[in-house]
Amino acid sequence: MRAVVFERYGEPAEVRGVADPEPAEHGVVVRVEATGLCRSDWHGWQGHDPDIALPHVPGHELAGVVEAVGARVTSWRPGDRVTVPFVCACGGCEACAAGDQQVCERQTQPGFTHWGSFAQYVALDHADVNLVAVPEEMSFATAASLGCRFATAFRAVVQQGRMAAGEWVAVHGCGGVGLSAVMIAAASGARVVAVDVSPAALDLARKFGAAECVDASRTQNTAEAIRDLTGGGAHLSLDALGSPATCAASVGGLRRRGRHVQVGLLPSPDGTTPVPMARAIALELELLGSHGMAAHTYPPMLELVRAGVLRPDLLVTSTISLEAAPAALAAMGTAPGAGVTVIEPWS
Repeated sequence: MRAVVFERYGEPAEVRGVADPEPAEHGVVVRVEATGLCRSDWHGWQGHDPDIALPHVPGHELAGVVEAVGARVTSWRPGDRVTVPFVCACGGCEACAAGDQQVCERQTQPGFTHWGSFAQYVALDHADVNLVAVPEEMSFATAASLGCRFATAFRAVVQQGRMAAGEWVAVHGCGGVGLSAVMIAAASGARVVAVDVSPAALDLARKFGAAECVDASRTQNTAEAIRDLTGGGAHLSLDALGSPATCAASVGGLRRRGRHVQVGLLPSPDGTTPVPMARAIALELELLGSHGMAAHTYPPMLELVRAGVLRPDLLVTSTISLEAAPAALAAMGTAPGAGVTVIEPWS
């Protein structure tokens, strides 16, 4: 098969021929029809993830058709249209038994713990626990956009963030995760403040329901601007980018007893990120993390997509070939772009 491979962190990846994967007894091999280009892939390419072993094939946000099935798989057959959360759970640990597969103790992640979906085929573990059926009427590009960014945003806003209609929700960073969060929160009845440095990203945020926008490149104090716009601060705030500045602004823009959800990864040289804990203590803020979404919790989200309440298809702003993926991956460090870019490995 053809795949995007990098041999060293931060150095150019290339498209070349590699061996086709084989399914584990509990897993499947999926023919990749679409796979999203995500900032997490860029973090992996930069060497920010300790699970990656070189050489490596990135990619974790995918949809396609089951090609081969392991001997112990009971629920899936070749030809099935599927997607998968980026966290593949084991199904047997204490967290999985509690229904919390997104924090599985023995999780695997395509594109991190093993070769991923910037390829024509990808192996996925514990298929009976992790695969999600893709409806016939849903495009593979739309389904691929669900697996990491949209599902992560849905859990961050609805499940972790406990958003209620009428609340103010601030979203810091309007890439794929952030725009997904804007759409989900607005469709659920929230008043959304979108924050970004890109006018194009803020235009998309307005299109997807943001009531207010803050251009962080032109605002001296983003947190203060949010508190002014919302009459005291957001009830719920998400850092969908992942930087010390956006994390601090998200916490700083909350009202009393507000809720901050950290979605974007926060790499730093010493492994820690300063957080304004004095404010968290004084205002009794909640600081939460959000790490994907378990496969068994997809149905309510898929029903909202089917009904047209949520439109993840509108987030797909670019479709590229496998050959264009290495340059697009490298560009995410300086120009993350607005919306979701989808790679079609067979085009």
